[in-house]
Amino acid sequence: MNNYHYLSFLDELPEFKRQVLEVMRQPLEDRFVTISRSQYSVEFPASFMFVAAMNPCPCGNYNHPTIACTCKPGEVQNYLGKVSGPLMDRIDLHVEVVPVSHEELASNKPTEKSASIRKRVVMAREIQKQRFANQFNIFCNAQMTSRMVRQYCQIDETGQAILKQAMDRLGLSARAYDRILKVARTIADLDGSENIETGHLSEAINFRSLDRDNWGKR
Repeated sequence: MNNYHYLSFLDELPEFKRQVLEVMRQPLEDRFVTISRSQYSVEFPASFMFVAAMNPCPCGNYNHPTIACTCKPGEVQNYLGKVSGPLMDRIDLHVEVVPVSHEELASNKPTEKSASIRKRVVMAREIQKQRFANQFNIFCNAQMTSRMVRQYCQIDETGQAILKQAMDRLGLSARAYDRILKVARTIADLDGSENIETGHLSEAINFRSLDRDNWGKR
């Protein structure tokens, strides 16, 4: 039950009540749910993969390459502000999906097959299985503690400089710092690399797009 047997998908994330979303912070962080009553508390395991989708703004066209956003000044920030920073901190990957052009859809350019991608994912999970073979209740990089991040996600001086610059430029939290390293470790595993290279780290940083201070400002 602790190895991500469950997937939770929330569509139109900002449309959920903020109180409902905030309740998710603890299980996302600790992988269990605590039910407290006046005389006792009970913990239930809740290790799950959380996936959510949302529009970039109320009209849906913010950052669209060809269609202008019709939202009023500040409206985009208010919309995104319905999802708190602490909750976003606990989401490892922020992926902005832009419209695909007709030229790209009609292109005959070879793409990577799903079977090939699956092979790399299975290989990466096997690497992590071996990495955490002696760890209790740890099965993948996302479940690492801060101490384990320092052990398994070491980066060189160049990587440290890149990460420091990103922390300053994007205003990232300490929690986001650890999550970037976990994602970089996974990207390195998918690449079959023993070490986290600068390319792996840069890619992981790019997955923190909603942490940018200037996102949604007009």
